[in-house]
Amino acid sequence: MANKGDFLFTSESVSEGHPDKVCDRISDEIVDLFLSKDPYSRVAVETLATTQKVVLAGEVRCAQEVTKDEMIAKAREAVKDIGYEQEGFHWETMDVDCYVHSQSADIAVGVDAAGEKDEGAGDQGIMFGYACRETDSMMPAPIDFSHRILRSLAGQRHAEANSLLGPDAKSQVTLQYENGKPVRATSVVVSTQHAEGADQKEIREIVRGHVEQVLPQGWMCPENEFYVNPTGRFVIGGPDGDTGLTGRKIIVDTYGGAAPHGGGAFSGKDPTKVDRSAAYAARYLAKNVIAADMADFCVIQLSYAIGVAKPLSVYVHLGDTGRVSEHKLSGALQEVMDLSPRGIREHLKLNRPIFAPSSAYGHFGRTPRDDGAFSWERTDLVDALKAAMS
Repeated sequence: MANKGDFLFTSESVSEGHPDKVCDRISDEIVDLFLSKDPYSRVAVETLATTQKVVLAGEVRCAQEVTKDEMIAKAREAVKDIGYEQEGFHWETMDVDCYVHSQSADIAVGVDAAGEKDEGAGDQGIMFGYACRETDSMMPAPIDFSHRILRSLAGQRHAEANSLLGPDAKSQVTLQYENGKPVRATSVVVSTQHAEGADQKEIREIVRGHVEQVLPQGWMCPENEFYVNPTGRFVIGGPDGDTGLTGRKIIVDTYGGAAPHGGGAFSGKDPTKVDRSAAYAARYLAKNVIAADMADFCVIQLSYAIGVAKPLSVYVHLGDTGRVSEHKLSGALQEVMDLSPRGIREHLKLNRPIFAPSSAYGHFGRTPRDDGAFSWERTDLVDALKAAMS
């Protein structure tokens, strides 16, 4: 965040059981299903979820057969893992309709490599990456804390056989910034689905423990600014309470509004779609810039045209925190990483079934996993970046 003054800033997160996140999870499970059978699958799958109903639609291409029954089974597995066994939305009894069909030949011909032509971008568009020094994860503090509160609540829910907590939840954290740095929370809002008959005071105290655990010591907001289930009741939730769709939580998925967003969603898309892969690459590069101590915050924009391999532009903004030339850094970033769709996929090893874990609690600020998930969170370009700038 470039503002060096005193101000309040708010970000929100939603849990894995939020209706839109249920859809993101299902869509990403289907991406992983295809990639597990063919690492070069093309997948663009959207999900809709409402009361006892899930609808899958989209276009795919795969060297191996993937049946509708397999996709439907993945949808059920995802909903079961999230924890929905409610009358209005149950993994076993919900209806699942699948309208997934083959990819358009017109799109394929523009994207595929052929002869001297390298693989092109799956669409035009702009993608942003961001990193800063506000947290150990190099994420803006409001979204980082919002995610962590909900992940902590979900951990308790999954660990308890008869938890009072339900899968659907939202959090919102407002922080006071002084001279551009976060110093305390001024308000915290958490709404969490709960069991019928649960005492709201008990729910409040359960939530309080998780909030106090996540926020730094002494950062807790005043008691009259701590809001838990402000409507007083949250029994009916998830897709039964509100229809969900893939790709509706793009600010939650990225930087909580603290940085620009290109507008494209991530979930349900294979890594040839630069909406996803180039946004990951931009975050990866921005994080390595900060890790290399070249600035205290970094915004990177990439742009692409459908069917064209090279990025049309690589923009870098360090504000007044930069300790290197932004123009020179733009060239160095392109030197240390091939930013063509193929180059991104190969560098970050994205042609693997690694995307379902990213479907909730943010695609960024996560810990790289042994299976390759969150490879874009590594800081292994620092030495190469310093060498390119020297």
